[in-house]
Amino acid sequence: MTFRWIQLPAAALALAAAALLPAAPAQAAQTLRNLVSIEGVRDNPLVGYGLVVGLNGSGDSTQVKFSSQSVINMLKQFGVKVPDGTDAKSKNVATVMVSAVFPPGYRRGQAIDITVSSLGDAKSLRGGALLLTPLRAADNEVYALAQGNVVVGGLAAAGKSGSSVTVNTPTSGRIPNGATIEREIATDFSTKPSIRLSLRHPHFQTATNIVESINKKFGDIATTTDGTSVDVAAPENPTQRVAFMAKLETLAIEVGEENPKVVFNSRTGTVVIADGLRVRAAAVTHGSLKVVISENSKVSQPNAFAQGTTQVTPQSNVSVDQGSGQMFKWPAGAKLQTIIDTINALGASPDDIMAILQALDQAGAIEGELVVI
Repeated sequence: MTFRWIQLPAAALALAAAALLPAAPAQAAQTLRNLVSIEGVRDNPLVGYGLVVGLNGSGDSTQVKFSSQSVINMLKQFGVKVPDGTDAKSKNVATVMVSAVFPPGYRRGQAIDITVSSLGDAKSLRGGALLLTPLRAADNEVYALAQGNVVVGGLAAAGKSGSSVTVNTPTSGRIPNGATIEREIATDFSTKPSIRLSLRHPHFQTATNIVESINKKFGDIATTTDGTSVDVAAPENPTQRVAFMAKLETLAIEVGEENPKVVFNSRTGTVVIADGLRVRAAAVTHGSLKVVISENSKVSQPNAFAQGTTQVTPQSNVSVDQGSGQMFKWPAGAKLQTIIDTINALGASPDDIMAILQALDQAGAIEGELVVI
């Protein structure tokens, strides 16, 4: 058997090598419903003020004046007259705020969940029942009525010695299907000639991809004037419009490439790094300066035959520890995750990481956006 060597041109070698390499993963497509919200189809918050009764002595104390006033006003509605100046003291009652969300398109008679939260100084709402409470929207109109037994996930127990144990939050609970819709919220979804799709994360490339995908699927019916919203011409018939939106929401859309971000939560020390964030060539040194001041007192006691008095003199000890600063150097294009792993291996805290990344951002070495929340 004879082997023959064949010299291939450089271009052919490069093409063969590229064929052997794994293909780069394309940007994952998402359904349209995950990228946009439909104008006119949204939730509406509701809120109300009510009373929870039936508590086992864990309600509002006598210090909460509006609690007794609410009880008196409630009794008047049932024909019970309380003498003027009487303070209705009852630890089995708690004043609460009731909140709920009116889902889009709900009709009269449908039920929604509600959340009940203590407004006074009640210790627990466990075992209580919410009395009929009207729920209002921002226009101060009543849209739902709430009532039912409160489901509380927490508990509190206390002994006579003052010792107490609290699990979760006993002053807040929920009532599944605790409110009934009494008034509908009008929407112009079925009357407007077009439907506006508002991007959850505005992006010019994403808006362009949405317009191109819709026009390719349904014809030239989608337009956009910015990277925030897309207008789509929809059928006038309500039934056809609903069917059209059902098909529209299932379209696969290529999402535009976002600018990588680093998000700091200064309150909790949390650092979140987006995939793809890189840094330019940089060298960073970071050390900690620790100052310790301790105070103590020294008592000066004269002897028995001296005429002096006892004196207390303060003494302060101050020590400064500059720590051991470390020098870090990375080549250009290094992934930020590699840098974080290196810093963590040296025992750096989240505060140290935030300080280093902020310094890199000020030096223009981070190829992305720095966000502090």
